[in-house]
Amino acid sequence: MRIIVTFLLSFCAVYSFGQTQVKIISWNLKDFGASKSASQVNFIAETVKTYDILAIQEVVAGFGGSQAVARLVDVLNRTGSSYDYSISDPTSGSSKHKSEKYAFIWKTAKMKLIGKCWLEKRFGQVIEREPYYGKFLVGGKTFTLVNFHAITKKAQPETEVKYFKFLPAQYPDDNLIFCGDFNLPQSHSVFNPLRKRGYRPALVGQKTSLKQKCVNGDCLASEFDNFFYNPARVTLVNRGLIHFYRGFGDLKTARKLTDHVPIVFVFSFASGA
Repeated sequence: MRIIVTFLLSFCAVYSFGQTQVKIISWNLKDFGASKSASQVNFIAETVKTYDILAIQEVVAGFGGSQAVARLVDVLNRTGSSYDYSISDPTSGSSKHKSEKYAFIWKTAKMKLIGKCWLEKRFGQVIEREPYYGKFLVGGKTFTLVNFHAITKKAQPETEVKYFKFLPAQYPDDNLIFCGDFNLPQSHSVFNPLRKRGYRPALVGQKTSLKQKCVNGDCLASEFDNFFYNPARVTLVNRGLIHFYRGFGDLKTARKLTDHVPIVFVFSFASGA
């Protein structure tokens, strides 16, 4: 199996030897639960095994979701590294059809979870799938990964994302890195308050969801998935996406796994952070 990764180099990218780098992968795995076959779980493990931490969106809230995450971790633990994981409680969705779980999976040799992961209860009444936080220690420094899956585009996800402007002040001591499926492009004005607080998108103008059919070799549809980070706290080393669908015979088969590509964010801690 050949996994094709596209990295998007940046003028702000810094390659500094001797500094600890963290490789994050974020992936909306579309109804990740009992319906995923062993071969699909093996494919996911093969795709993500070179990264330090995986943030998953769309874990099934009911039976099968937590079990699917455990199955994935079991496969990863047989690839030569040791992994731990955390799964959220079901989110506060207004109906059982909108409620989901999140998950983090990480290499224990690279990082340590501080305390327990938690759902953002403060905005649970106004965000269908409130963000899921995990605070990690790496090389004596910490970062807090904020995992999020917004409501669909037609449901106006900006009505949820607008609350993100309050999170840096709510967690002033945390080095927040937002990731997930925002169902919005980073150019949307709802992200301006985060920008004013110093946050930047890792991906710019990069589509991350799959079309129903490829058109002239173009299989990507919308600019939905991203990372937002504060350059005062972390230094961007690289960012990109994995064209996992190219490992399948056709796009229809690939979409049975998921309709989003995994996105990648590689960073080092900023000097003095």
